[in-house]
Amino acid sequence: MLAMGITNQELRQEKNDLKSEAEIPPESAENNKKISLPWLEKYQWWIYMVVYSLFVLAGQSVGTLLGGVYFDKGGKSKWMATFVQVAGFPVLLPFQWFAKDKKIDSELAITRKPSYPLILSLVYLCTGIFVAGDCMLYSIGLQNLPITTYTLICASQLGFNALFSYFLNGQKFTPYIVNSLVLLTISSVLLVFQTDSGDSSKYSRNKFVIGFLSTLGASAGYGLVLPLTQLAFQKIIKKETLRAVLDMTIYQCAVATFVIVIGLFASGEWKTLNKEMNEYKLGKVSYIMNLFWTAVAWQAFGVGCIGLIFKISSLFSNVISIFGLPLAPIMSVIFLQDKLTGLKAISMILALWGFVSYMYQHYLDDLEMKQRHETSDVEEVSVTERA
Repeated sequence: MLAMGITNQELRQEKNDLKSEAEIPPESAENNKKISLPWLEKYQWWIYMVVYSLFVLAGQSVGTLLGGVYFDKGGKSKWMATFVQVAGFPVLLPFQWFAKDKKIDSELAITRKPSYPLILSLVYLCTGIFVAGDCMLYSIGLQNLPITTYTLICASQLGFNALFSYFLNGQKFTPYIVNSLVLLTISSVLLVFQTDSGDSSKYSRNKFVIGFLSTLGASAGYGLVLPLTQLAFQKIIKKETLRAVLDMTIYQCAVATFVIVIGLFASGEWKTLNKEMNEYKLGKVSYIMNLFWTAVAWQAFGVGCIGLIFKISSLFSNVISIFGLPLAPIMSVIFLQDKLTGLKAISMILALWGFVSYMYQHYLDDLEMKQRHETSDVEEVSVTERA
């Protein structure tokens, strides 16, 4: 009887507890959980923005500089230079494993119905093959051009990106964006007339034309793959998490690596790699370290680009990339004694002018958005006071 009495008392206590919990409005419980959520989200957003931007700037500059060193010091294999641009994805596998944590995914997840695995596999396969071809064009351009000329031509990718974003992502054109595209196009076209004698000893006219066309084609391809990636996140992947960013980078690079390895063996260049390493001007260790850190740098660049794509847009990701282009020429002038001619300087100034023009448009968009929020808040307050 005593045990039964205690049990009944416990049951009544549980019912009272449930009743008291039911009387608490669910909205207040949610509000208690979200007291600091807006500040937390803003803080996290800026952290991700800074980290992804640093990945893009550092990865692009270091990867481009080391790629120039590879060809300048005796490297000759276009397939090897292409291979290291995508083969560093294994360094991201530990981060992918940690990204399985539900807490990490829940911070950024968008509650949508996920896509089928077969469709996702096709996305990774198609983009990976496309990236492999694009990286090959970049390698040909870097092999046949000085780093300063190469990076300035790469500035044209922002124009291609804006054009493809208009059709694929609904990007709007404004006078400042059009001005940016015109300036970036002119800055690249000017380099066609480059006749500096300082580069003639290393780069013939035919090599310059091949390098120019290859880099221009690679820039167009890169300008296309970014809005395609954004479209894939919006329409197919349907979630924007840290794990989704790493999955896109790793699987895309894995497919591209497989395609490039096939090309490396099919072309027969793999037979000359041992001789190339032995004859490398800086030694075998420097040869291996160059390839290793080039691979790591381009993986950091890839993660940063895709992260900025799902955080803001493909066009903004490309703007950050363009912003970092002057870093490689400056580093090449300092460390590789690359000559910065007057025509290249004018081209660089025009490219930076185009970048500033776009960033000003982004600033105007932010002001307009803030004004809309303030107007909507005032209208809500007036409606509440009337009620």
